[in-house]
Amino acid sequence: MKSASVKEIKTELSNYSHQELIELCLRLSRFKKENKELLTYLLFESTNEEGYIMSIKNEVDEQFNSINTKSYHYIKKSVRKTLRIIKKHIRYSKNKETEIELLLHFCKKLKEFTPYIQNSTVLKNIHEREINAIKKKITVLHEDLQYDYELELRSAYL
Repeated sequence: MKSASVKEIKTELSNYSHQELIELCLRLSRFKKENKELLTYLLFESTNEEGYIMSIKNEVDEQFNSINTKSYHYIKKSVRKTLRIIKKHIRYSKNKETEIELLLHFCKKLKEFTPYIQNSTVLKNIHEREINAIKKKITVLHEDLQYDYELELRSAYL
């Protein structure tokens, strides 16, 4: 089965009543966890972006606290999993400040992590790649925000 384009879906949805749209959204939320998470963000958390950022930061902190440190292999897998979770939440928000805040927090936690990440090339590369991504994303923000985030990046992570 071929999927319809976004434009086709949009025009088709305009033909539905309010109640039918609610039923479609609820049915969509039953099929995939990500759909439900996105609906939760849009309905409950999009109005309070600061609270959303704090809840994700807490989740990241819990993820880092639960990492198995017996081997760099396990650390690497857990760090990648945590980064996937962060990127998923960034996709929900689509807010550049949220993205930078979360990636800065991730880099800070990774830099502070023991055992030291400089002993693992993979972890060091993940850290450097995210720092470079943050630098690129900072350039599209307002000048005042650019200055604030660049100061934070320089002072804490480099």
